[in-house]
Amino acid sequence: MTDSIDSDYSQRASWRRLTAFSLIFLAMTAAGLYAVYDRFADRSITFDPQLIAPSTLLMAGLLLLVYFVSDGLRLHFTLRALGHRLSFGVIFRLVFINLFFSNVTPMATGGGFAQIWYLNRHGVPMGRATAATTIRTVLAVIFIFSLTPVFLLTLDALKNHSLTGNIGTALAVFITLYLAFFAVLLFRTHWLISPLSRLLDTLHRLHLISEDRNQRWQFKARREMLRFSRSFGDYLRGRPLFVFLSILFTAVFLLSLFSFPALLMHSLGYEVDYVVSVGLLVVTTFIMYFSPTPGASGISEGVFGSFFRDILSGNHLVLVTVSWRLLTIYLGMIIGLIVLQRELIKDRRTSG
Repeated sequence: MTDSIDSDYSQRASWRRLTAFSLIFLAMTAAGLYAVYDRFADRSITFDPQLIAPSTLLMAGLLLLVYFVSDGLRLHFTLRALGHRLSFGVIFRLVFINLFFSNVTPMATGGGFAQIWYLNRHGVPMGRATAATTIRTVLAVIFIFSLTPVFLLTLDALKNHSLTGNIGTALAVFITLYLAFFAVLLFRTHWLISPLSRLLDTLHRLHLISEDRNQRWQFKARREMLRFSRSFGDYLRGRPLFVFLSILFTAVFLLSLFSFPALLMHSLGYEVDYVVSVGLLVVTTFIMYFSPTPGASGISEGVFGSFFRDILSGNHLVLVTVSWRLLTIYLGMIIGLIVLQRELIKDRRTSG
């Protein structure tokens, strides 16, 4: 697969395709914000200049810096534990490319593919790149999936809530399936080789790929999956300092992500219970993991509005929802789109 990944991926990342994905994201986001406005904010919205006060902008800027830097460092130290070292410029360009792709594709699948593609372009073997991005995801999943049941059981704000009242069974099923998939991916990778081989054979029988490409992909898929399996063992056996730092910066990244609503509410003059605010966002993020919409657009805004409606006044609810998504998602997506296009232009110039 590595011999055609650049050309295939460049085609997928055409302006037309990216525009279509972005429009879907924008449409779902608008629908979600309207639902918050209509159902939870009593059709009220008022801009509050406190959100753009110098002190607010300074605190938001500092928190954004921690958010983006820790996101890059958690991947950097995962790669270091695997024996690879890339420049910080490459790592942080990847942070924004991932933010863009993971939010215009359902359930963040495109974000993972974009990271693998980008790392492979910069010399990281496919199996190692897949292992690095998967391990980074698993570390975040472990934190979020471990904390979600705790907050569901302890936060008064979530008791008898319409979204969480019957979530116990679904929660158990989702967590079991998600962690089981990653367990197979990380510890029994060879179990996936046979289904993947059958999938490629099916594509060949449907005349979607040629015989030559089928054979070539069969060989390379087995090779890269075995490399991936060994890579995870290498991570666990990696330098303990790098393993520890990858876990530490994952925690810092998530804490900064979960802190934005508390910062926004504080800037608007609310007395903030930080633990409650973080807990509500942990559960919101958990639900977003299973959203079928691009970047959980629409669903994330609706869930956030539903959870925070008893904390924020109606005229501030939509405002805080938009500001939260602007800081954590929209801004990074815009930067990611610019970075991606520069990378694709650079690719075309190089290949030309």
